[in-house]
Amino acid sequence: MYESSRAGRAGAREGKRPLTVHHLNQILLVCSLVLLVAVAAVRISSRSGLPSLLVYLGIGIAMGQDGVGIHFSNAELTQVIGYAALVVILAEGGLGTKWKEIKPALPAASALALVGVAVSVGITASAAHYLVGLEWRQALIIGAVVSSTDAAAVFSVLRRIPLPSRVTGILEAESGFNDAPVVILVVAFSTAGPVEHWYVLIGEIALELAIGAAIGLAVGLLGSWGLRHVALPASGLYPIAVMAIAVTAYAAGALAHGSGFLGVYLASMVMGNAKLPHWPATRGFAEGLGWIAQIGMFVLLGLLVTPHELGDDVVPALVIGLALTMVARPLSVLVCLRPLRVPWQEQALMSWAGLRGAVPIILATIPMVQGVDGSRRIFNIVFILVVVYTLVQGPTLPWLARTLRLGGDAEAADLGVESAPLERLRGHLLSVTIPDGSRMHGVEVAELRLPPGAGVTLVVRDGTSFVPLPTTVLRHGDELLVVATDPVRDAAERRLRAVGHGGKLAGWLGTDGANADR
Repeated sequence: MYESSRAGRAGAREGKRPLTVHHLNQILLVCSLVLLVAVAAVRISSRSGLPSLLVYLGIGIAMGQDGVGIHFSNAELTQVIGYAALVVILAEGGLGTKWKEIKPALPAASALALVGVAVSVGITASAAHYLVGLEWRQALIIGAVVSSTDAAAVFSVLRRIPLPSRVTGILEAESGFNDAPVVILVVAFSTAGPVEHWYVLIGEIALELAIGAAIGLAVGLLGSWGLRHVALPASGLYPIAVMAIAVTAYAAGALAHGSGFLGVYLASMVMGNAKLPHWPATRGFAEGLGWIAQIGMFVLLGLLVTPHELGDDVVPALVIGLALTMVARPLSVLVCLRPLRVPWQEQALMSWAGLRGAVPIILATIPMVQGVDGSRRIFNIVFILVVVYTLVQGPTLPWLARTLRLGGDAEAADLGVESAPLERLRGHLLSVTIPDGSRMHGVEVAELRLPPGAGVTLVVRDGTSFVPLPTTVLRHGDELLVVATDPVRDAAERRLRAVGHGGKLAGWLGTDGANADR
């Protein structure tokens, strides 16, 4: 106590103002206002088709030294906060990724995340060197930085566009996988320039990816098993536990000299497909954290930018971006997907859907922290490139999908099924919501044909609850409470989802629930 008070007096003598409750009140007021403006801006971005990152970057720029006048130039703090935000964004994206869409897309996504990144780095760096005149070290850093598609941008844009599941699966998996090798490349180029022995770098990348993948899968499987078999005393603890497990995968992978980003994505994907208890609440919690991470990260990146210094770098950014968008990305897609016989229409869409976002801007802070010559120019070029080409690509993706006739098939709405384990009774209480568009509408309770050991015990309709009869007809908006014993819990959920997609004749029509939530 004495030491802290003496330190406070010493700080006051040196002219440093200690943080007080008054300062905290001001910080909370500013942060809450920024969050409210950012939340309101989501409506604008969703209507225009623009990724929300542009709106958040604009808020940060408006608050910066060329706007309100807030001076912020701490690249190291931006990098640390950006990494933390990226962990949350990858966790949220992994939790929402369906294994049945990702599984057939793994070969293509892995090729794009490895071979595609190498092709993109080579072409983009060559353009930066020969067309713009940058030194090879700076050109390679820019090539590596902008070769990563952004998970936040891809998740926010693609999930609003009805695309075939294979296209969505490839793009989402690629955005989750390619951060890891790109981070390794940027760090290598920023610390030692071009690597003399390329095979050593490839070996390091392969080793880090293997370690990160192994730790991510192990943590995800262990965490899923624990959450499914241990009944926590409050439902609000499940979302916290899921996010803590995801962050553990990142930290453990990074401390083991592996790829923490790949670890957190894989661990989250495992948990997202494990049918954990209170899953809707967990998804809502993770989505809220993801929005907070995006808002905070993009606003901070906007603060780091000095707009009046960007003028000289506009043309180089446009030239490099044009080479990346029109040459490097299409060629990398062609090299990776042509051997897999992916239709040319899907290749064309994926060539245009290589969205960049906050990840390249965050990675552009690495050379600034390492003190690389020209690092501020690298940051400015990457910032302009991301903003301009996101502004072009994001709104035009739906038009391109319609032009290529790649609209997704209309599907019945999936059921919202929430599970709460009844540990002492060795059973589960399933809360089932019947949304608009579900084919469970008009089905009688007896026609659900749930497995022995499971039954509908309560129906909540228009705020009124009642015990259903076998002849009770279910409707849109109903909430069902289904009690299932432990051995038939999964079979009961599969049957409910099958009826939701195929109606009362689901089993006869080949919808067995195994692919009902596809």
